[in-house]
Amino acid sequence: MSDYIYILESHLSPDQNRVLGEVMAAAGEANLNLFLTGGAMRDMLAGFRIRDLDFVVEGAALKLARTVAGRSGATVVSEDEHRKSAELAFPTGVTAQIAMSRQEKYPRGGGKPQVTPATIQEDLRGRDFTCNAIALSLNKTSRGLLLDPLNGLADIERHELRAVSAYGFYDDPTRLLRLVRLGTRLGFAVEERTAMQVANAREAEVEKSIVPAALGAELKLIGVEDNAAAIVEALAQAGLLALFSPALAANVHRAGLAKFEKIVHMMPGDPATRAARLGPFLVALTEKLSAREGPALAKFLEFSKAETNQWLQLETRARKLAAVLRAPRLRKPSQVYQAISTAAPDQVMFLLYASPLKPVQDRLRAYFQKYLPAVEEITPEEWATVEAKPARMQKAREEFIANRLDRRQPRKTEPEPEPPPPPAPEPFMARRAR
Repeated sequence: MSDYIYILESHLSPDQNRVLGEVMAAAGEANLNLFLTGGAMRDMLAGFRIRDLDFVVEGAALKLARTVAGRSGATVVSEDEHRKSAELAFPTGVTAQIAMSRQEKYPRGGGKPQVTPATIQEDLRGRDFTCNAIALSLNKTSRGLLLDPLNGLADIERHELRAVSAYGFYDDPTRLLRLVRLGTRLGFAVEERTAMQVANAREAEVEKSIVPAALGAELKLIGVEDNAAAIVEALAQAGLLALFSPALAANVHRAGLAKFEKIVHMMPGDPATRAARLGPFLVALTEKLSAREGPALAKFLEFSKAETNQWLQLETRARKLAAVLRAPRLRKPSQVYQAISTAAPDQVMFLLYASPLKPVQDRLRAYFQKYLPAVEEITPEEWATVEAKPARMQKAREEFIANRLDRRQPRKTEPEPEPPPPPAPEPFMARRAR
């Protein structure tokens, strides 16, 4: 086995390894050359956790994506007919992209590129930064072969971001935003010549040609990062935040973003929870905007209706969970655990961020500080003692957790219920509109 294949498999979760096997099998049957590329390779070689699997095939990528989805039960989240790529979400929470190996030529800066099929080497040479221009062959005859035509591995080892092309920021100005996001996330410095290219591109004001949909796509990527607050601050310092909204740039809610980031670090890191960060992030980011400016921003950035509701309707959706958590009858640790562990993650994050109700905050923090760690401490040997018929196994596991939590706590786990609360506080969105 190639050393790089061993490194890859050791960096992937069991669910990601299964997806890797499914895509490789489907590509082999279709006689397509398959490669792992982009962020997955960069993160593996830099020693970071691999978030998404990025596959490139020399051939019919969309057909392969649909085949994989049909076999595995994955959902095709989106398809880009122009670039021949598809985003897949698997039932286990694993996310992946399958794209055609391609060349892109830009008739004008910031415009829609002309896309043509290409070899993997041509594809890599047309990417944004050298750390993203590395591929690993997943083909039977060359499995484990590392393709690094631009010496991106050396740049990763130097912790540097180096542009592939001297004209890259003119062709695709969104790379200016991506440079800030990746540099902040990875802790990489910008290579000296690339910094000069950035300065030249900014002097030419190429960033003004970034279309709203591309700005929206970048903001959505920032929202699910672990250090979104630092990325927003870096964009503000670079004078790029105003591209999204002049009002946003003039009212960066640093305290709110710092609070949001602390909440993110309390939450599990599974893909579903990560994806749920977007709504709470946008709530924190735009808290200082007026009630009209929020919806106007969503419209300008061309968010879909679902994405807009994920953000602007979050407070309304979280009210039911708040009512459950403030109820006096919710006394036992197991009851609190059940209510929060089955709740929508974005609602949990919103309440941690915005709820003024002490019972709600107390129970949320007890869940993350005591009850969730207690469940995570249960060993595989202890789980093996849970016996039940398959149809009742989930219920048996829930009862095992309840017994563990309620046994571990003192008889009085929380203060006596407070007197009936005063009239409901002013809604969060109404407070921010003043």
